[in-house]
Amino acid sequence: MRSVQTTDHKVTEQMDSDYSLEKVPRSQRNMGWLSITNITFGIATAIFYFQMGSVMALQFGALNAIISSIYAIVVAGILGTFIAYLSAKSGMNVNLLSRGGGFGYIGASLTSFLYATNFIMYCAFEGLILVSAVHTFFPNLQEWALIIFFGFIVIPLNWFGIKQLDKLQKWSLPIFVVFLITAVVISFYKPSVFEGPFWTYLPEGVQVGGQALLLCIGVQHGIMGLTALLASDYARFLKPKDIKIGSVAIGFIPQIFCFGIMGGLGIWFGVRLGEPNPGVYIVMLLGIGGALFTMLTQLRINITNIYSSSLSLSNFFENIFKFTPGRRFWVVVSAITAIILMLGGIVDHLDTAMTFQGVFLLSWAAILVTDALVVKKALKIGNGYYEARQEFLYKWNPVGVVSLIVASGIGTFAALGYMGSFLQSTAAFFAAILAAILTVFIAVLTKGKYYNKGAADDIPKEDYIA
Repeated sequence: MRSVQTTDHKVTEQMDSDYSLEKVPRSQRNMGWLSITNITFGIATAIFYFQMGSVMALQFGALNAIISSIYAIVVAGILGTFIAYLSAKSGMNVNLLSRGGGFGYIGASLTSFLYATNFIMYCAFEGLILVSAVHTFFPNLQEWALIIFFGFIVIPLNWFGIKQLDKLQKWSLPIFVVFLITAVVISFYKPSVFEGPFWTYLPEGVQVGGQALLLCIGVQHGIMGLTALLASDYARFLKPKDIKIGSVAIGFIPQIFCFGIMGGLGIWFGVRLGEPNPGVYIVMLLGIGGALFTMLTQLRINITNIYSSSLSLSNFFENIFKFTPGRRFWVVVSAITAIILMLGGIVDHLDTAMTFQGVFLLSWAAILVTDALVVKKALKIGNGYYEARQEFLYKWNPVGVVSLIVASGIGTFAALGYMGSFLQSTAAFFAAILAAILTVFIAVLTKGKYYNKGAADDIPKEDYIA
């Protein structure tokens, strides 16, 4: 019996080591800011950022793409810094922050569902890049067959959870760096299809600024919210003494790499080679090595995407419907959904999909930041700390739930073009501002009634933000 109890304890310890359902205790917040910033580079190594840069440059002009990348670094960096700070201060990721940050215990499940759908969509985007790379080198293989094969292969690679992911991430990153540098060097020796400096490229009828720039910004909005929110998954382990410098580093450095370096290289490759799909031009540069490079990096990213979506779907359906078939069931569901999106040609609607994603994700990020800085800190509404335990929370808090639904609904309406061309291109930013205003208004209106069921007496003073 003692042996069984010991085994159970070890299993429980392993399950709780990532603190996915509870805050990280202060004793476990022991990672330096350099270590965590290094981990966040895993977010930024997806070739999808190449595709964003290439598509924007070829459709809207290189300079418009560059300006929008600078905008993305600044805005996502500011949001990421605030969210990293809140996460490091409270020891919680964004899903847990949402519980005490205006959504309530069940209301925060809405954010879990949003997270899941975004990861599945990114899995489809990344999967199509992989399929293009293999099909370019082996044109006799049917694309639909490759989609199904690479769509299903992530299922067994996800079967044993986080340890599989950890091993693959560790040994694949150095290979990624070597291949990336090689591709850049070779591109200098390839004749460019565009004769002038790459930053001067403009499609016929397109100008710098105006509608073209707004469309580029709209595409950037789709990923900006996610990269800012993901900072919380790592910042919660930050050493208390490193919170200030660590929050800025975690908030900005990944954005510089995502939008500046990877996105910038995508602009460079796209203009020089006249091809928007990195699955094609990486193979053009590296031959079969490019196909292997793309296969390795895209599988690595997609295993992470499917893992994250399966966890979020598990959380959502358990909280809302009490449906608990297990994480592996949701791995299969996520993979099949991504396959359907790929077969349906989701990449042809990249700009639209990114705009709609941006509406939801930036609204969510705006609610969390506004709730912390204005509601909790400036107005002193609700408790000055974050609580994630069910017994201290209401199921629903209208502050976050209503703000997210209304802002996202109106933002989506704007993104569909019903509120003019300007708001169509800036729908995500518009929705984020609206979400921030609604957050303050509803918090004042409800007087913070639905934040907590009483005050907990075991919150360390250092975890308070107000």
